[in-house]
Amino acid sequence: MISFVNLRIVLSLSCGLLTWSSPVHSQAVEMRVGHFWDSTEWTTYRLGLNQPLAGVIGVQLHGDLTRRYQGDAGRLAGIGADLTAFRKRQGGPYLVAGLSGGMGSETSNDFSDPWGSWSLGGGYDLFPLSFLSVGAEGRWRELSLGGSDGLELAIGMAVHLGGSSAPPPRLPAPSTALSPVVHESPPPLAVDSQSAPLTLADSVIATATEAMGRPYEYGGTGENGEGFDCSGLIQYAYAKHGIVLPRRSTDQARQGTKVDRKLERLRPGDLLTFSNRGGPVTHVGLYVGQGRFIHSATKGVQISTLSSVDPYGRWWYRRWVGVRRLIQEGGSK
Repeated sequence: MISFVNLRIVLSLSCGLLTWSSPVHSQAVEMRVGHFWDSTEWTTYRLGLNQPLAGVIGVQLHGDLTRRYQGDAGRLAGIGADLTAFRKRQGGPYLVAGLSGGMGSETSNDFSDPWGSWSLGGGYDLFPLSFLSVGAEGRWRELSLGGSDGLELAIGMAVHLGGSSAPPPRLPAPSTALSPVVHESPPPLAVDSQSAPLTLADSVIATATEAMGRPYEYGGTGENGEGFDCSGLIQYAYAKHGIVLPRRSTDQARQGTKVDRKLERLRPGDLLTFSNRGGPVTHVGLYVGQGRFIHSATKGVQISTLSSVDPYGRWWYRRWVGVRRLIQEGGSK
């Protein structure tokens, strides 16, 4: 009875999460191999798709294959869902809890018996490359088939797919022999704190500017003093003034009205969209005027320039793909 109940829970949870539209950007395909020390020991293989949900919470949907560590008899196959907490794109420790279930057998390979399992533990990720992570997990697992329980240790790697709001690389200072000295980031935007902004666009820009210096944090929305990712900053700045935007940059890029991608057509408060490879939008920023925009990137919330001359500004200029106007002319508080 326990195994049937667990399996129904896993199937329901998996189907629901597959149809849920995640509010953040990045997915990753993850492969793991582990060892489950129950009374007879199993080797576990897992292939899954990771998807951040909101804030510090993420989910992984995965397929599992488990076989006896020694001997040919005993196979388990199924699906599962894990919830993670504090798993960040920068790597580091995190917590994980999971449910899984399927069909299998302790003594044969005919997949004749239902099984269910729950697990709880933690892991650690490292990023040797911007798109590749390696890591390890340790969990306590209980398996309904045979009433087994024990420690499971696993190692694995994940390939992070496009669509993230990954910040640009840190660029070295330009050589004076090639070009005049320029600052990687322009001077901070001046905001008169003694008088209230006159327009709605000014108010949104002022709110974003108040976050200058906050760190870049993948999935960050500024809650409880945390950092921002790119779309988190945009959503935060507009929401403070009654404009509700979706969480993902790809969804934000469909809001408002389209504006020609020309500097002379831009107005303060416009949403700028960027793409690393010319495909889906991977980054967003808020135009503040004079060819500058505020956004959250490698060094946190900062002001950058759309420029074909400034090396850092050129990086963004080449990836600038669109403009969306969320505040119509004449909008005021």
